[in-house]
Amino acid sequence: MKKLVMITVSLILAGVLTACGAGGDAGDAGAEEESKSLKIAHNLSEDHPIHQALTTFTESVEEKTDGTITFEMFANGVLGSESEVLEQVQNGGVDITKVSAGALESFSKEYGVFSLPYIFTSDEHYRDVMESDVVEEIYQSTEDKGFVGLSYFDSGARSFYTKDTPIETPEDLEGKKIRVMDSQTAIDMVDHLGGTPTPLGYNEIYTALQQGVIDGAESNPTALTTGQHGEVAKNFSYSEHTNIPDILIINNDLWNELSDEQKQAFNEAANETREEHTELWNQAIEDAVTEAEEMGVTFNEVDKEPFIEKVQPIHEEFMEDDRLAEIITQIKELDK
Repeated sequence: MKKLVMITVSLILAGVLTACGAGGDAGDAGAEEESKSLKIAHNLSEDHPIHQALTTFTESVEEKTDGTITFEMFANGVLGSESEVLEQVQNGGVDITKVSAGALESFSKEYGVFSLPYIFTSDEHYRDVMESDVVEEIYQSTEDKGFVGLSYFDSGARSFYTKDTPIETPEDLEGKKIRVMDSQTAIDMVDHLGGTPTPLGYNEIYTALQQGVIDGAESNPTALTTGQHGEVAKNFSYSEHTNIPDILIINNDLWNELSDEQKQAFNEAANETREEHTELWNQAIEDAVTEAEEMGVTFNEVDKEPFIEKVQPIHEEFMEDDRLAEIITQIKELDK
C-alpha cells in the first residue's frame, strides 16, 4: 500500500511539474512579439516626397522592431483612390495610408478645423499646432470609425491656379468652377469667395482642366508638376488660403494589437520621418516652382486681406460648435 501511495504521489508531482513547465514556456512565448506583415498604400508617385518619407518610415519601423514588423508598399494608387484606400484601412484590407486632413472631415468634424481658411498665421504657428496635444486629441477622434492618426506630413500652403485669368482678388473667382477636395469647409470657402466649388478626385483634375469642366483648382505648386497641371493651368496665385496637413493613419484594431514597444517604434519612426519629409518638401516646392515656370506658368502675388474678410463667416459658424470653438481657441493660443 505504501508503495502504491508513493507511486501515486510521484505521478501527481510529475504532473504538477510538467504543468508548471508548460505554463512557463507559454508565458515566454506570450512575451514574444508577434511578427506582422503590413500593407501601406497611397495614391502618389514614387518620386513624390510623401513616398520617400513613407519608405523611410517603413524602414525605420522594421529596424526598431527587429523585423517583427515588415511592410509591403503600394504606390501610384494601385489599390485605389485616396478615399478607396481609406475605406480599406477601415475594414482592415490595408493597414496604413496617408490621407489629407480635408478628406477626414466627413469622419470627424474636428478635422474640419484644418481646412479653415487662414486659421494659421505663419509656418511656425502651423508647426507648433501640429506638434501639440491639440492634434493628438484629434487623432483619436476617429477611433470609432476604425482608424486613428499617427502623425502628419506638411502638404504646403494651398493656393488657386487657373487656366487663364489669375486669381488676385475674390472678384476674380466669380463665375469660375474651382475644383476642391470633398470637404464641406473647402466647398464653403470657395462659395464665400464667389466661385463655384466643384469636388473632384485628384486624378480627375488634369482632364477636367483640359476639357473645361473646371476653370481652376487649389493646391500647392507641386500639383503643377507631379500632376502635370501646369500643362493646362498657366496662372498660379499665392492666395495661400489653407495649410491642410496630410495625416498618417493606421487601422485601429491593428494599433491595439501592437505591443507597447512596437507602438513606441511607430511613434519614434513617424517623428523622425516627419523631420526628413519637411526638408524634402521644402526642396520639392522650390523645384516645382522652377519647373512650372519652364512650363510657362506665371506666379502671382496676392493681397490676402480681401480673402480673409470674405471667409470670416465660416470661422463664426465653427465657433458656434462648443468642441470646435475649444480647438480653435487652443490653436490661437499657440500663436506666438
